Amino acid sequence: MTKNGLTYADAGVDIDAGNALIDRIKPAAKRTNRPGVMAGLGGFGGLFDLKAAGYDDPVLVAATDGVGTKLRIAIDTGEVDGVGIDLVAMCVNDLVCQGAEPLFFLDYFATGKLELDAAARVIEGIAKGCEDSGCALIGGETAEMPGMYPAGDFDLAGFAVGAMERGAALPADVAEGDVLLGLASNGVHSNGYSLVRRVVERSGLGWDDACPWDEGTLGAALLAPTRLYVTQVLAAIRAGGVHGLAHITGGGLTENLPRVLPEGLGAEVNLDAWDLPPVFRWLAEQGGMDAAEMLKTFNSGIGMVVVVAEEQAQRIAAVLAGEGETVVELGRVTQGEGVRYLGTLL
Repeated sequence: MTKNGLTYADAGVDIDAGNALIDRIKPAAKRTNRPGVMAGLGGFGGLFDLKAAGYDDPVLVAATDGVGTKLRIAIDTGEVDGVGIDLVAMCVNDLVCQGAEPLFFLDYFATGKLELDAAARVIEGIAKGCEDSGCALIGGETAEMPGMYPAGDFDLAGFAVGAMERGAALPADVAEGDVLLGLASNGVHSNGYSLVRRVVERSGLGWDDACPWDEGTLGAALLAPTRLYVTQVLAAIRAGGVHGLAHITGGGLTENLPRVLPEGLGAEVNLDAWDLPPVFRWLAEQGGMDAAEMLKTFNSGIGMVVVVAEEQAQRIAAVLAGEGETVVELGRVTQGEGVRYLGTLL
């Protein structure tokens, strides 16, 4: 006879809650199905058929990321619905920069005590991000780890796999004179939130206070989900003439643009080409930050840069605009490494 009668639930892990979560999210995951998916949720691994997805000689591309300390705002406000989209965006936006089409996604959700409704809202957001990117949610892991996370806290990680035909990898053929097309962001996306939180603390405002630059609360404004650029950028790639793509995440334009430029080449960016969104102007004012710091920390209103052949720039800009993008001509690829800025940001 067992002396103490302890159960896994007594130790803080509720298997029944985990099973209930899977049942709740199955319809959302099913909506993400696309050609190539071979099985639903519940197995020990997710299966995907590359031939059924239409590839003849595919090269796989993988990316992984999280949401960072933006989660702290989501947890503190209870507004967790959008962070799943953030998670997907941070992975699939990177994949397309290599020239790959995102095919499938897996998520990792870790918490101290599984709260069914909050977890389901997060994962339903992940499914939404996948659906909008043409990417199937084929599996994941929900880890309940008592003692590892304070009550109500959780963390996220995402894993995306994409494919392209051999020889189609980007960047390719980037040359002096290529045009830089900037695609608008819709806020801070998912980088720089450790600094954002410090700025908000300095401002004396709380997450539930009125947003200084827009309607609604400050917390809600800062939780605007990262934009998904997948379908729009893939349309531009298929139109021909795209030489490179830079997802503007942590490090801003200053650090991310050089990642797609060959040795010996740099970029000239005209800061007058777009209007700095109000959220960034507020952050700069409240934090006492200069333009150099803003451009090296935040996306500053440009979430993706498309490097295109000069003679194709107008045509590709029209393709992107037709896909719903706000496109601005930022500048050119130049001799000499690094990013040189013209004009004024602030």
